[in-house]
Amino acid sequence: MGNVRSSLFMVMAMAAFSLEDMFIKSASNAVPVGEVLMLFGVGGTLAFTIMTLRGGQTIFHPQILSRPILLRAVFEVMGRLFFTLAIVFTPLSSASAILQATPLVVVMGAAIFLGERVGWRRWGAILIGFSGVLLIIRPGFESFEVSSLLAVLGMLGFAGRDLATRAAPPVLSNLQLGIYGFLILIPTGMFILYFDIGPVNSAFGVHDLMWVSLASALQIVAATVFGVMAYYWLTIAMRNGDVSVVAPFRYTRIVFALILGVIIFGERPDPLTLLGIVIIVSSGIYTLLRSRRARKG
Repeated sequence: MGNVRSSLFMVMAMAAFSLEDMFIKSASNAVPVGEVLMLFGVGGTLAFTIMTLRGGQTIFHPQILSRPILLRAVFEVMGRLFFTLAIVFTPLSSASAILQATPLVVVMGAAIFLGERVGWRRWGAILIGFSGVLLIIRPGFESFEVSSLLAVLGMLGFAGRDLATRAAPPVLSNLQLGIYGFLILIPTGMFILYFDIGPVNSAFGVHDLMWVSLASALQIVAATVFGVMAYYWLTIAMRNGDVSVVAPFRYTRIVFALILGVIIFGERPDPLTLLGIVIIVSSGIYTLLRSRRARKG
C-alpha cells in the first residue's frame, strides 16, 4: 500500500476518533453517561462481530482468557471510563491533549515491564512530555480542576491497554480484539449507572436508564460508526505502513479535537494549554524517531 496511503488512513482514523468523542460528549448532555457507553458498546460489538464472521474467524477464541487479554480488558475499562467522563466534564480539546501523552507512557511502560531498552534521550523526552501535561492541568494553581485528572487516568488506562495488546497472543486478530474491546463497554456502562457516576440528567435528575430521543440516538449511532471506522482505518495504517513513518500522524487527532472544540463547543484554549500541547506532541514525535533509530541500531 505504501507509507503515503497508510499515513492518510492514520489521519482519517484520528479525524474519526475526534468525531466519535464529539458525538459522545454531545449525547451525554441528554443521556446518562453509562447508558451512552452501553449503547456504544453494543453497536461496536455488533459491527466487529459481523466483520469477524465475514472474515471466517471465530468470535470467542480460547485465548481470550489469557492473562494479557484479561489485563487488556481491565485497562480498556479504565481508559474508556475515565476518558469518557473527562470529555463530559472537561473541554474536549484539553482531554484530547492529555491523551496525546499515551505513546510516551507506552514507551516508559515497555521499558519498565517488558524490558525494552530506552536511552537517556527518550527518558528525557518522556519527562518533558509529562511537563506538557502538567501545563494543561496545572495542579496547585487557581485554574486547576480536579476533573482534569480524569483525562490523566483515562490516558494511563489506554497506555496499559496498548502495552497489554503488545503481549496479546498473535493468534488473535485485530477484529477479534475489536469485539472484546467494545464488548467490555457494556458492563462498564452498567457500572457507571449503578454507582451514579457522571452528570445528573437535567430532565429526570437520575442516572437510571431512560428513553433516548431521536437526536441523542443519532448521536450515539454516529459515535459508533466513526469509532468502528477509526479502529478499522488505524489497523490498516499500522499493518501496511512503516510504524516509524505512520505513527507520528496520530498527533493529528489533537488538531481535529481543537477544531471541533472551538466550533462545536465554543472552547477557547489558553496560551499555557496550547504550549502544553506543543510540548507533548513534540516530545512524542521525538520519542518515536529515537525509537526508530534504536531499532535500526
